Amino acid sequence: MVVCVLLKRLPLIAALGGARRELIGEPVALSPEPGREQRVGDVSPAAEAFGIVPGMRVGEALARCPDLRLLPADPEATRSYWNSVLDRLESLGAAVESDDPGVAYFETRGLERLHGGHLEGVLAAVRRSLPASIRLGAAPSRFAAYAAAVHARGGGPRRRTAAIVPDGAVGAFLAPLPVGLLRPRPGLEDLPEMLERLGIRTLGELAALPSSAVVERFGHPGLLALELAQGRDARLEPRRPQELLFERLALPEAASGPQLERALDMVIARLLARRERRGRSLRMVALSARFVEGGTWRVSVPLRRPTVEPARLRLTLAPRLADLPAPAESLAVEVEAFGPPAHDQSVLVEDAGDLRRARLGEAVRHVRQATGEESLMRVLEVDPDSRIPERRAVLAPFPEERRR
Repeated sequence: MVVCVLLKRLPLIAALGGARRELIGEPVALSPEPGREQRVGDVSPAAEAFGIVPGMRVGEALARCPDLRLLPADPEATRSYWNSVLDRLESLGAAVESDDPGVAYFETRGLERLHGGHLEGVLAAVRRSLPASIRLGAAPSRFAAYAAAVHARGGGPRRRTAAIVPDGAVGAFLAPLPVGLLRPRPGLEDLPEMLERLGIRTLGELAALPSSAVVERFGHPGLLALELAQGRDARLEPRRPQELLFERLALPEAASGPQLERALDMVIARLLARRERRGRSLRMVALSARFVEGGTWRVSVPLRRPTVEPARLRLTLAPRLADLPAPAESLAVEVEAFGPPAHDQSVLVEDAGDLRRARLGEAVRHVRQATGEESLMRVLEVDPDSRIPERRAVLAPFPEERRR
């Protein structure tokens, strides 16, 4: 059996943290992320009453509710809260798959022996370790488990129950449900609207269609939707344990342009100098910022080749600074995936400057091993024209040049 752990409207709840918590009773929705398609994110129950759903275009949502209030998302708070939920599930022994914050899946095979020998024992252990707002659903497939969690009864710890769909009853359970349940699946965001225009409103009506007609009309997304409506789904792919490695730097007021790029250089230098990196290259990094007026911004950047070169990392991350939608009070770089160890590679022709920098880097490593990590620093100009002397320059780790 597959168990779905669902926390509805997690990104919206994270964005409404603090003084804006009372807005949950008003028609509000998450605004589109910078650089993404103009579609709203999670919506409040009051906005759902106007027919607004996540993934709807902004123009259509405002046409249905002119008083709709758009709020910027807070990906840092969302990610932090959801990671704590996933850590609790993994502490129970579950191999968790989670592509989106607020939805997680795991198989109960192998866990039942640890929790009473049956499915109810596993669900009871999950209830005890997670917040009361979590909904649980269990079914033979991922999509059926998600549908069961959506229709599970919420409430306090005593009222909360888990919807269980036994093997063999998946088709009958999915048949009366609306095709809108397909919308959260990647690649099927627009398909429910097209199906409803054609008069196909339930998953049972979709499952009864011949596969040849569905493929001819909708292509691969239609075939995927047909398989989901019939109770079939792909196997789970549990996430790999992540090693947290990041650096954050507080910014002066109204930092922009060259100041942001200087700050990025300093953050990259600190990150590469961390002992926890253990000589490994970086394959994927995330650039994030906290705004002066509240809220956060985050973007993941995969690298074409694993690297530890500060210049290459700067060329990859610096253009993303132009996407910041508001003034930032801090800037951070986090490693999301490591690559292989960064070995020195010899070349056929040695340049005199490269050879000198390589020898200097070797000397820097020897001095640090003998006297400590912060024994060698360099002066990095941040804001040379500032009236405050402390803002003109800062100390940053001296880079270790490697031979290529």
